[in-house]
Amino acid sequence: MDEQWKRYALITGCTPGGIGHYLALEFAANGYHVLATVRSPSKYTPPNDNITYLPLELPHEDSISSLHDRVASITGGRLDVLYNNAGRNYTVAATDIDMGEVQATFDANVFSVMRLCQIFTPMLIEAKGTIVQTGSLAGVMPYVFASVYAASKAALHAYSDTLRVELAPLGVRVITIVTGGVKSNIARTHRELPSDSYYMPIADQYEKRLTLSQQMGMDTQQYARSCVRHVIGGESWFGAVTKRWVWEGKMSWVVWFGWSYLPRGVLDWYFKSKFQLGRLRGTVGPDKKRV
Repeated sequence: MDEQWKRYALITGCTPGGIGHYLALEFAANGYHVLATVRSPSKYTPPNDNITYLPLELPHEDSISSLHDRVASITGGRLDVLYNNAGRNYTVAATDIDMGEVQATFDANVFSVMRLCQIFTPMLIEAKGTIVQTGSLAGVMPYVFASVYAASKAALHAYSDTLRVELAPLGVRVITIVTGGVKSNIARTHRELPSDSYYMPIADQYEKRLTLSQQMGMDTQQYARSCVRHVIGGESWFGAVTKRWVWEGKMSWVVWFGWSYLPRGVLDWYFKSKFQLGRLRGTVGPDKKRV
């Protein structure tokens, strides 16, 4: 294929076995040359001749700038797809958060994405390309023990909505994939509740919550195939409804229905019930039960 007409997709967070890995395979299978970022490219062998590994360490500005220069030299200054997939999880009760962890979560999930969009927009304009953001159901629902992660994804959703409107006249599309449960390699740390946490009485529920999305997650390859189909399938559904948010992953359509049509209290009740928050009543404060 003539280099001038080759299609390029830049995907962040492509460590083998995770969502980015399968996204790269799907784009490559659809004729794209994929520039897949990992922390240490020398550790891995690209799984396809149309995939090139490039180094990226978020949120470091020098790493982002170096990536920009490498991509520009490979593509000739144009980019068809920027897929912001890299992210970080943080599963902790809102009253137990560490502000350093909060900063790191927003650095990975929001601020780095903003910078990548900014620095690659000129290349996307040249190709009339597409920005794809990996959003989350957590950004639209009261997902217990995910207040920080949920806040970062809600911020990403809001940023992407405005970015979509601003870039549309310049010929660049922006799609947010509101992601449900998927088996992934997103940065996860096994945590334990602090000894003084209000939530010690339901420590068993916290432990269950830590790995819930992986236990009930959608097959990663199936998820990636569906996402890529939405991205390369055109700007709208059936030439009518513009693609803005795409709901994909386990439980995504259930949450979409509840979020769109049911009172917000329904989701509150569901999560309080699912993680047995009622067991906390009478454990602290003036109503504390005497033993």
